[in-house]
Amino acid sequence: MQTKKIIPAVLMMAGFVTLSTACSQKRKFDGPKGYNINTPQKIVMPTSLQEISGIAFYKGNPDTVYAEQDEDGKVFYLKPGDHHATVFKFGKHGDYEDIAISNGFVIMLRSNGLLFTFPFTDLHQEESASVVEWKDLLPKGEYEAMYADEASRLIYILCKNCPDENDKKIAKGYILQLNTEGQVSQQGNFTVDVKDIDKVLGGKKIEFRPSALAQNPRTKEWYIVASIGKILVVTDSNWKVTAVYKLNPALYIQPEGIAFDKNSNLYISNEGGDLHSGNILKTVWTGK
Repeated sequence: MQTKKIIPAVLMMAGFVTLSTACSQKRKFDGPKGYNINTPQKIVMPTSLQEISGIAFYKGNPDTVYAEQDEDGKVFYLKPGDHHATVFKFGKHGDYEDIAISNGFVIMLRSNGLLFTFPFTDLHQEESASVVEWKDLLPKGEYEAMYADEASRLIYILCKNCPDENDKKIAKGYILQLNTEGQVSQQGNFTVDVKDIDKVLGGKKIEFRPSALAQNPRTKEWYIVASIGKILVVTDSNWKVTAVYKLNPALYIQPEGIAFDKNSNLYISNEGGDLHSGNILKTVWTGK
């Protein structure tokens, strides 16, 4: 989380911009098959989303993006290109890190592992009397990455920094179940082997701190973003690491959120900083 800074007005204009780094970036940054992640479309966020973290779509519909930012218990939603976002307040001030939407419910993740749920339809009301806080579903630790699967009603949460991760040789994840009434319960767990990430990177040991998680709807692969180290880790459906990509730091300055739309287009959100506004980088699925 960053201290708010004054951003030049020209950076605050929301809209799409096609980015190219051929001239300014000599090093080549590869990407997953079908995604030219070095030439994304840039969607600049309003000032209210300067510290944008998690992002989500309702049933994969890209017409509206739902987001939260680190400091407030609020959900923001807007059409890509809008200069202003509609705001719904669901909770108190806190360090909220991710958002998911599944089966008619909005799920919010706070960094300490607390979850908050409420009906999706409440977003169009002034306030909600249906917000439920879920405690003790996750062990003590720091969390930023969450994904909810519509078909299975499962919620996947990957720990960013947990005390029982065996000297960072593994990253531990937890599976929760969302029932038809919006209740959340423990379901299971999974792990990502950090040693496999090291091997793909040529044996270089890294500090793997996951900041966002999503499943590719076309391939069923898991995409994991780590803002520290600027990497995108891809695993198969069983969490076996298959590829690791260095993210271009000129584009992915502070990547904190990730989502796919129903057309398999990839979106990665960046928190703002001293010289840039919060934004979402959209990479269109090319099929190649």
